[in-house]
Amino acid sequence: MSRKRTSFPVYKGRFGVAEAERLLWRAGFGPRPGEAQRFAKLGLRRSVNKLVNHRGGTRLVGPAPVLKEPLTPEDAWGHDHLWWLDRMVRTNNPLQERMTLIWHDWFATSNDGVGSQRLMLRQNYLFRRSSLGSFKSLVLNVTKDPAMLLWLSGTENEKGNPNENYARELMELFTLGANARYTEKDVREQARALTGWTAKWTDSGPASFRFVRARHDAGMKKVFKKRGRYDWKDACMLCLKHPDHAGFFVRKLWSYFIPVPLKGRDYKKLRAIYIRGGYRIKPVVQAILMHPAMYKGPRMVKPPIVFTAGLMRTRNAGLTTDSWAWLSELTGQRLFFPPNVSGWDDDHWLDTGTFRGRWNVAREATRDVILDPGNAAIVDSWPVDETPEQALAAVQAFWGNPTLSSTTSTVLLDFARTAGAQADEREWRKRPYRVMRQNALRTLMAMSPDEQTC
Repeated sequence: MSRKRTSFPVYKGRFGVAEAERLLWRAGFGPRPGEAQRFAKLGLRRSVNKLVNHRGGTRLVGPAPVLKEPLTPEDAWGHDHLWWLDRMVRTNNPLQERMTLIWHDWFATSNDGVGSQRLMLRQNYLFRRSSLGSFKSLVLNVTKDPAMLLWLSGTENEKGNPNENYARELMELFTLGANARYTEKDVREQARALTGWTAKWTDSGPASFRFVRARHDAGMKKVFKKRGRYDWKDACMLCLKHPDHAGFFVRKLWSYFIPVPLKGRDYKKLRAIYIRGGYRIKPVVQAILMHPAMYKGPRMVKPPIVFTAGLMRTRNAGLTTDSWAWLSELTGQRLFFPPNVSGWDDDHWLDTGTFRGRWNVAREATRDVILDPGNAAIVDSWPVDETPEQALAAVQAFWGNPTLSSTTSTVLLDFARTAGAQADEREWRKRPYRVMRQNALRTLMAMSPDEQTC
């Protein structure tokens, strides 16, 4: 008698605006004005389905970048970052873009080692095409991707002189994990299987990446206790068929959406979903987004680039400065420049070094609409009797009416009352101080724990 298959747990609680906000932040870059309310009306299943089965084609909507110079992401310093940030802000397919960011971190490749914005963008398109497709296809395509071949010495890996860089990271970081069941001998043998790739160096940089049989070690190898004349495709498939791969994959993917470890029955069930799906990514993501831990578990710190894109997205604002590239460096996450092959370290998202960068980001996000207390028209039109409660309501509306905790609301209201009391001390302060209060509240709300986490 066959055992009844137990389905993966699905969240059964209230799916209101707060839950919709969490979904839109973790599976994208935050809601546009009114979007969380619309998703709340759809309910959990229809909301998740809308994200994972996007229809109507991917488009960029909203204000296009208005910069001093046209965007040239393949050439100009920082324009690669601006180009991708603009996609995050304006995409109508946020989960696709968020998965592109996840794969960029998973298969972390830095232009510090590649030296070609053109090749980094080519890899970025690969991640976007593969966002919810087959992990098998993704691994095979990443292995022969020019940026990866340069980053992890694939073009230097040849018969008689194997380079172990990619073989090691393929297993340790990309498919199996550091504690998986493989040996140093497996790394060396995998390096032999991966030999054969080369490129031609020209005045404009590396080009003509190709597999050359003469550079490939076609001899017998022994990997994971199996013998064969393995090549680069075999090296990938040996990892994907390894008994430790499925568990590694679902645990790592889970960690991008939920901050508590995947354990016990849920781990076994999600692993089974991945195995039954034949390396398909979408069913695993869909199951994770519907799990109770998504909505009942602790909050996650927003990655800096997600926080940055979300500030503009929630206001339907576009890019108006090229400062975002260096500002993102201050936050600890400049796109196309992860710190190493392990990707970004989430433990540093809110440390003493990067937190100041977030303040600068919040200030920059409101620079175009800052209220000038020296502008007589603005000051004269401001209500002199604006209460602290009205001031807080106005700033919430400015940021798209996000859900705030009682603690955050109390702190912001206390600030509004103190600033209001100072304004009322002198007749000439009443209106300009209230204008200044609104500017300060906008930054303070953006920097609140509620807005730094989701």
